[in-house]
Amino acid sequence: MTKLFLGIDCSTQSLTGIVIDSNSTKIITKIIINYDKDLSHFRTQNGVHISEDEKVVYSTPLMWVEALDLLFEKLLKSNVPIKNIKAISGSGQQHGTVYLNSKFQPILKKLNPLMPLAKQLREVFSREISPVWMDSSTSQQCSEIRDSLGGLEATIKLTGSNTFERFSGPQIRKFYQENPKKYDSTATIHLISSFMSSLLLGKNSPIDHGDGAGMNLMNITTKKWDNKALNATAPNLTQKLPSLTESSKIVGEISSYYVERYGFSPETNIIVWSGDNPNSLIGVGIIDPGKVAISLGTSDTYFSYMKSLSFDLSGESHVFGAPTGDYIGLICFKNGSLAREAIRDHFHLNWNDFSKILKITPPGNNGKIMLPYFYPEIVPLILEPNVYRFGFDENDLEANVRGIIEAQFLSMRLHSQWIKDKPTEIIATGGGSENREILQVVADIFNTKVIISRISDSAALGATLRSAKSYYDNIGTNIKWSEIMKKWEIVPSSKSILPKDGVCQLYSDMLSLYSKYEDFVLKKGENPEAMRKKFKNKYFSTNQT
Repeated sequence: MTKLFLGIDCSTQSLTGIVIDSNSTKIITKIIINYDKDLSHFRTQNGVHISEDEKVVYSTPLMWVEALDLLFEKLLKSNVPIKNIKAISGSGQQHGTVYLNSKFQPILKKLNPLMPLAKQLREVFSREISPVWMDSSTSQQCSEIRDSLGGLEATIKLTGSNTFERFSGPQIRKFYQENPKKYDSTATIHLISSFMSSLLLGKNSPIDHGDGAGMNLMNITTKKWDNKALNATAPNLTQKLPSLTESSKIVGEISSYYVERYGFSPETNIIVWSGDNPNSLIGVGIIDPGKVAISLGTSDTYFSYMKSLSFDLSGESHVFGAPTGDYIGLICFKNGSLAREAIRDHFHLNWNDFSKILKITPPGNNGKIMLPYFYPEIVPLILEPNVYRFGFDENDLEANVRGIIEAQFLSMRLHSQWIKDKPTEIIATGGGSENREILQVVADIFNTKVIISRISDSAALGATLRSAKSYYDNIGTNIKWSEIMKKWEIVPSSKSILPKDGVCQLYSDMLSLYSKYEDFVLKKGENPEAMRKKFKNKYFSTNQT
């Protein structure tokens, strides 16, 4: 009998399901439920609701419940033999929290397969909304928790990250402070991932170490809830949180609701869900030290597999648990594609024109430097947007095109140096990865081969592969992650971009120059203009501006 595996990604804008066949090693179906389109009665925009001041951002958890039923309805109408699905795991947008009262688990245990999930679960929420990762309304709570834990460095060493507005701990504290009665009536606080896993189990699911690390509540070293962090956040929180478990854990078998309503086998394993970033790590094939993925989207994300624990004591980056049992170093740069588009649109270019200009301009940009903070930035922290240009102005077409790209990846290299394993291979994903000229700059600046990922929906695929591995490990057919990556050709050897000869030292020097300009702009350091001119004279003819 063909063995099938299902992975589900509950993302910001959609719920995606991917089914893979263990024999053909192909994705045999992909189903996407778009919240705005398919569940328009929830009146979301891009899957969320945003307050007038844009700080409060939330979704309705009942929308995800309804989406799950709709996904399975579409799966039932497809040609997929549902009874052959051996295991299911999933991915949830990280940091989002779901607040449930004491009715939740009893109702889950007695679901009526003749009725939709949403109709049966309307009364289980102690809080009707779920703040999601886009929320930035908890600055006060971040400061309070950080101070209670002993400051920035102590917080990072304890939880793996500084306190961030979107993280679950500050969000829980804000709910407790503003709605103490509703907080008291909350029996369980789930992450989005563990909430969705609970729906499939028919009982409360644990939280995995990968997603638990994004809460400012888990001790990143022991991978257990930390009492000091819990007490700094809200009272009686220990009783309200699910247990923690490793990311490979089979947490039970599928609820009879799905067996009777959709035809799943009662022996279908449920593997604990994780966050979207840990799942994406697997989905793009990052399982070894030195392997790095960069996602070039609205924001740019750099994430790296880490065998041993290390910290970014500047407080800019994050450490999460990896599905392999190790760690992820993650850095998010807010000025991603929107900043690139700002330059493109200023000069009325299309992407083909942009790429041609990037190709003909020399590495090092004739000694011209840009710090492109078109929008408030996370790394480095920039609250007031501004674009800084050194050696050129806003009307210099070629300098602006190359300047924005070099600046973004010099910054990425600079701010990822805390990760001990230097990149030996970079896998590029996201919309920007379609631009080979941009990726050539990445390869040159990092002096590292760049592979263009063929994978879309990496979080859903990562969840699918996790379900397959846990299933086979459980039945005694142990499969290494490297074998899974090879079998499903997650990272093909073709479509790679190599760094150009002769630019390694240039970009090392330029990195030092860029760092000096960051210090000059952000920390009022010494003006490095003389250093810039020396760099220009070393690598470019002296008659250029």
